[in-house]
Amino acid sequence: MKKYILGICAVMAFAATTNAQTKSKDKKVKTEKVTKSQEKILANGTAKVDDINVYQVYGETFDLKNTLTTNEIGKLYENMKNGDSVENVQFVSTIESVCKKKGCWMKVDLGKGEEQSFVRFKDYGFFMPLDGEKANVVVHGKAFVSEVSVDKLRHYAEDAGKSKDEIAKITKPQLQYNFEADGVFVKEN
Repeated sequence: MKKYILGICAVMAFAATTNAQTKSKDKKVKTEKVTKSQEKILANGTAKVDDINVYQVYGETFDLKNTLTTNEIGKLYENMKNGDSVENVQFVSTIESVCKKKGCWMKVDLGKGEEQSFVRFKDYGFFMPLDGEKANVVVHGKAFVSEVSVDKLRHYAEDAGKSKDEIAKITKPQLQYNFEADGVFVKEN
């Protein structure tokens, strides 16, 4: 009888734990409603990619559809605020810098002077070539805006090979245009 009761308790505990984990996962998923201006930008991407065959695929492959230019992705970010995210975005750009340790992130041009998007790779599943700076890319994934802590900014500065003096000057969190890429096409030079 004791084994029977213990067995029932174990099954109930497992079911409660599984249900609690599922609910906590559901709470973490944040689906943003796309505004009409964002929807218009996403539906009318004008970027042209001449010959996809000269691009190396990193991560997942994707179909080129409504690909945004650097100016269009910049406008999309302008229509976003801290905490906003937009799924299934693709855009063309140029790599401005790459993590010098592993290639685990890159910064890409947004066509707005010094403004860049910080791109990381989904599930840490792939990396960019360490010598990828100035390469043309087509990036696919999720665009989002978030505040980045001082510690994280200093870590990224260290990864980028910045001096200790430059790292010490980082004293405030920063609002950042971010992107989680699930696939990147990098043009072979």
